[in-house]
Amino acid sequence: MPESQVSTIQKTSLALRIPAQIISYVFHPLFLPTYLFIFLIRWVPFDFPNVTDWALKLKIFTVFYITGFFPAFAVFLLWRLKFSENIYLRTQKERIVPYVIIMFFYWWMYYLSRNFTDQPAVLKFFYMGIMLASVFGLILNNYYKISMHAMGMGGIVAAIILFSFYYRIPMGVQISAVLFIAGTVCTSRFLVSDHTNKEMYAGFFVGIFSQLIAYIFVM
Repeated sequence: MPESQVSTIQKTSLALRIPAQIISYVFHPLFLPTYLFIFLIRWVPFDFPNVTDWALKLKIFTVFYITGFFPAFAVFLLWRLKFSENIYLRTQKERIVPYVIIMFFYWWMYYLSRNFTDQPAVLKFFYMGIMLASVFGLILNNYYKISMHAMGMGGIVAAIILFSFYYRIPMGVQISAVLFIAGTVCTSRFLVSDHTNKEMYAGFFVGIFSQLIAYIFVM
């Protein structure tokens, strides 16, 4: 292959990989619970009775702190203590402890949500759903490196569809938008990770399945 053609291919690959990497960071699974909480504030504000703007901001911060910051900090500590080679968790072995850690924090949010009186009841099934997804992810991690990004996006897609069903509110535009984002995120992971089709599809359907199971048992 001519050198000029190789250079063009490399530039094209880089042009795709950079935005794909950015998308992977922006829609990291640890950020998704916070995004979904903000979505509820935007589209079902009536389910936050007598909550001030300051209190809403504090609640957003709390969700991010528990579901995003703490798990990420735990992964950082595992790396610094030499329990993993890097913070990207590229191997199945490196993902075992983070799965357990994430499972605990998601369970904690579900436990707290059962006593929420000033927040949407749908959070109960959502938090249980992402906790179940982490359980299934840990189990399947013994066999192959299931995609966490795909699992997270599958859960978000299912949750918003179930929100529409629960509230009897048409959310066709929102569902279409989140499906587009999910497709973009999964495509990005194909470009910048070593996941196979099986690992991506399995992650997406585990995310959906977990939310459906949680909705049936909680709501």
